[in-house]
Amino acid sequence: MAVAPAREPRVGQALAALHFFPEFIMSLTARKLIALLSTLCVLQVQAAETEHPDAQTVEFSAEASRGAPNDLAVAILFAERSGPDAASLAQEVNRSIDAALETARGYGDVKVQSAGAHTWPVYAENGNGRIEGWRMRSEIRLESRDLTAVSTLIGKLQASLALSQVSMHPAPETRRKAADEATIEAIRAFEQRATLIAGALGKRYRLRHMAFADGGFHPPMRALMRAAPAMMAEATPAPLEGGESEVSVSVSGRIELID
Repeated sequence: MAVAPAREPRVGQALAALHFFPEFIMSLTARKLIALLSTLCVLQVQAAETEHPDAQTVEFSAEASRGAPNDLAVAILFAERSGPDAASLAQEVNRSIDAALETARGYGDVKVQSAGAHTWPVYAENGNGRIEGWRMRSEIRLESRDLTAVSTLIGKLQASLALSQVSMHPAPETRRKAADEATIEAIRAFEQRATLIAGALGKRYRLRHMAFADGGFHPPMRALMRAAPAMMAEATPAPLEGGESEVSVSVSGRIELID
């Protein structure tokens, strides 16, 4: 918390000084002149708002948080193979991914998309730089608010793909709602603290400035799961529990103490 006297800019002197430099004014382009006058007008308004040049101001902040349900599931599954021939390897991996995408399209409430493919060489162990094979990995991404549907789909796809990770997040609209509620609470907390500070000093206050910052959200730890496709031969639904993430908003501002 900082207390400092407010200062009034000498805008009147600046405006008056322009009358003594007509050549300077005439040399300005219309755009530059408009920009200059706009700046001086803003400064003049700010100066007019400062009723007491020696007034004291106090700067502080307040914060509020709200829980947001993790109602959006995101899963990454992948096919990974190794072999001596890169072309044959790509065909095998692509067949697995194509079949998985076709299965996923049967779930209308689940958004599915390709998430990237990578191929890299496997070098001989003797370190002479000789390539003795290739490894390829291709991923798909699932996203849905229907936890039952995405859980069932993950179970089916694990018959041919491995599960890399599953994470739970608030959906965008869910997060916005929690952020709006946290903003209202943060403003109320700011007002209460302003009243407390001014009252403790035997004064009233007026608001001079307020700014908002989204503190983001803090989701639970991401669930990491890996399994070989052969181990997941049965289509067993993946257990999912959403929980909550914390969405926070902070308010910072400056008040002027008045008698």
